[in-house]
Amino acid sequence: MSAENLENDLGPVSAVIVLAAGGGSRMKSSKSKLLHEISGKTMLHYSVSAGAALDPAHLVVVVGKYRNEVIEELGQLSASVTTALQEEQLGTGHAVLCGLAELGDLTGEVVVTYGDVPLLSGDTLRQLVAVHRANRNCATVLTAHVADPTGYGRIVRDGERVVGIIEHRDATEEERGITEINSGIYVFDVETLRTGLAELSTDNAQGEQYLTDVVQSAHERGDRVGALITDDIWQTEGVNDRIQLARISAEMNRRLLDTWMLEGVTIVDPGSTFIDVDVDLARDVVLMPGTILQGATTIGEGAIIGPDTSLMNVEVGAGAEVVRTHGSFAIIGEGAHVGPFSYLRPGTQLGRDGKIGAFVETKNAVIGDRSKVPHLAYCGDAILDEDVNIGAGTIFANYDGVHKSPTHVGKGAFVGSNSVLVAPVDIAPGAFVAAGSAVTEDVPAGGLAIARGRQHTAEGWVVKRRPGSKSAEAALGHDGTIHPAIAESRSQQKD
Repeated sequence: MSAENLENDLGPVSAVIVLAAGGGSRMKSSKSKLLHEISGKTMLHYSVSAGAALDPAHLVVVVGKYRNEVIEELGQLSASVTTALQEEQLGTGHAVLCGLAELGDLTGEVVVTYGDVPLLSGDTLRQLVAVHRANRNCATVLTAHVADPTGYGRIVRDGERVVGIIEHRDATEEERGITEINSGIYVFDVETLRTGLAELSTDNAQGEQYLTDVVQSAHERGDRVGALITDDIWQTEGVNDRIQLARISAEMNRRLLDTWMLEGVTIVDPGSTFIDVDVDLARDVVLMPGTILQGATTIGEGAIIGPDTSLMNVEVGAGAEVVRTHGSFAIIGEGAHVGPFSYLRPGTQLGRDGKIGAFVETKNAVIGDRSKVPHLAYCGDAILDEDVNIGAGTIFANYDGVHKSPTHVGKGAFVGSNSVLVAPVDIAPGAFVAAGSAVTEDVPAGGLAIARGRQHTAEGWVVKRRPGSKSAEAALGHDGTIHPAIAESRSQQKD
């Protein structure tokens, strides 16, 4: 049976061991390097997910430094994981030995991989196992050809067979010319692995127990050792410092963007657009430059996002437009408009065809269909029914220094500009609040609330108090008539 057919019918492996005990000192971080994120997921998440794709009977993660936080992260993953402790970092061979010790009397195949290879896929591991089985190998290694193999272990071959893996520091000049490199990812028959681990020594430049020596010892015993060469060298790339983290993050993002563009999403500038792996986009979505979509954000068909917009765990309905906005844990309805320069805090729900406009902040606010908060407003702990209009400069005063209280604005109500609604207060359906009001009492349906000081006008004040000013000159030259636009507006109101 071919490797391809075996891959299609691939049964589970006995165990997957993920090596995750290193300290990651080159990251210069106060947390495990495996907990640094790429496109919204930790590196550990990707590694465990790839291993779980093999449906192993046992999935073991070898932990060491930062073990508590690594174990805590593992607890949040869906896969069933066992942990093994490597107290001292004595090399990759020793780490696998620690993992194997947790598995008892195991038979079958063991896959060994790493916690810092985030682009490695479950499909590639499946191919590796399929090649291992098709060729009846005792050990199979994932390899790649690279232009500059400096720092990598080199694959030494005799025809199709792998006869050894030489670490860069231990390699001769001739061996350093080999371009096929070791990824550190293997499939072993468990007896081959156990025998090889028992023979390991520390007679090398690092003074460590190399897992690579298991491959050479297997060959020397006459066991067959093979390799799968991957064309996708990114799947063999590990992350040891922030530079590599940035490179891998950029590549992951590029792949995500390419996938979505092939699914019918327009991304105007891929170089300034970033998407997490759990983001979901419908067809004909347009992402403008400077868009960042994080967490479980979902964007409905035909919606336009950006430019300069970041959304985390936000649901955007079909046909909505979100411009120059920051939002998190919010819902934006179909056909709604948000921005520019809007801030949607958690708990914001904007209904169908609603509007949250320029320099508006919302928090824990349910804004009904066709309702509008268009300009310069704070809307917190509020319920706005359908067809509400909130004037510019309105503040929902939800906090009294001790408690936060809600405000309700009923269907079709109108709140004039520069008003303050002091919670808890209820503006009933169809009610009006006059501009500049500070509302502290409920307003009945269809009522008009005016809560402001009465206007006092001191005639001739400018001429007396600001003589010679431009304002005084304008006042002295005025014939006493009001502006035509005001006169027309008043006439229309009387009619």
